[in-house]
Amino acid sequence: MFVMQTAVKALRSPWRVDDFPEALAIKVELMPWLFPLHMIVGGLVLLLIPLTMFAQRSPRWHRPLGRLTALVVLTAGLTAFPVALVAPVTRVSAWGFAAQGAVWLALLGIGLRNVWLKRFHAHRAAMLLMAATTTGAVLFRVYLALWAIFGDLRHYEMFYAADAWIAWSLPLAAAAIFLRGTGASPFNHR
Repeated sequence: MFVMQTAVKALRSPWRVDDFPEALAIKVELMPWLFPLHMIVGGLVLLLIPLTMFAQRSPRWHRPLGRLTALVVLTAGLTAFPVALVAPVTRVSAWGFAAQGAVWLALLGIGLRNVWLKRFHAHRAAMLLMAATTTGAVLFRVYLALWAIFGDLRHYEMFYAADAWIAWSLPLAAAAIFLRGTGASPFNHR
């Protein structure tokens, strides 16, 4: 439910820029069409990835949903770079968001290559890692909310920078450890 709420908020946000914090309002001003596009496709990804994963037992639904999801992930991933790097809160946070976008796109590419080569177990592993990386969009906001409640405002920029890396890399590491325990890998050739 929280993922859906985050997705809906991302889909509505480009039209409610008056409520944005200053750092995001500046991005909207500097990128009037690119930033809203990133928000919209990012919100769609949060909805499409779980739908595509739930449909994996039905090729009739999984294939078209997978193609649509790949297109939306590609758009969100490519728009992540300018959104991350233009007027960042900190350079470290900018590179954290850019790294998330790069990992996301790399995993999408690995997953697509595996499905084209009919390596379905490796495809599934890559897509699970991509989904784990995607959760960073949600966890980033959760950690920021917790910081707002319990944190010290003097260290906000430092926390923001750390959050930009931790929010996606911890779920990615956890998913990689899980997959390793099952013997699955996006690089298996079976």
